[in-house]
Formats: sequence, structure tokens, C-alpha cells
Amino acid sequence: MNNQPNNPLHGVKLETIVTELVEYYGWPSLARQININCFKSDPSVKSSLKFLRKTQWARDKVEALYLDMLHAKQNSPYKT
Repeated sequence: MNNQPNNPLHGVKLETIVTELVEYYGWPSLARQININCFKSDPSVKSSLKFLRKTQWARDKVEALYLDMLHAKQNSPYKT
């Protein structure tokens, strides 16, 4: 078994990442932070997943933003 205790993305599905980002930021803010059409034009989790699975540079940006979000939530005085 490949154990990755220091990798916060290990075991987290891309669908979970996109869903949590949308819940936290909303589509408009997400599109401003990561300028890709699947977040701007008729956005949906399904269309975003299709694009992100084929486009590594965009997936890297989404994963980085997700890690930033987790860090912000962890350090927030208003933890959810």
C-alpha cells in the first residue's frame, strides 16, 4: 500500500476538490482566481471534471487553490 501521510491531497477525489471549492468560493470567484472557461461559461462540476482530467496545468492550479483554501480554513478564527 502506498501511504502518503504528508500529502494532503492523497485520497481526495477531484470531484470533492471541485465541489468544496465551489461551496467555498462560488463559481464567479473561482473563475476569477483560475481563468478557465469551464468555470466561467455555464459552469458545472461535471464539465469541470472532464476538462481538469485532461488538462494537467489547470488541475495543478485547482489543487493549489484547494490547498490554500484548506490552509485558510485551518487558520480561520471561524472554523467550519
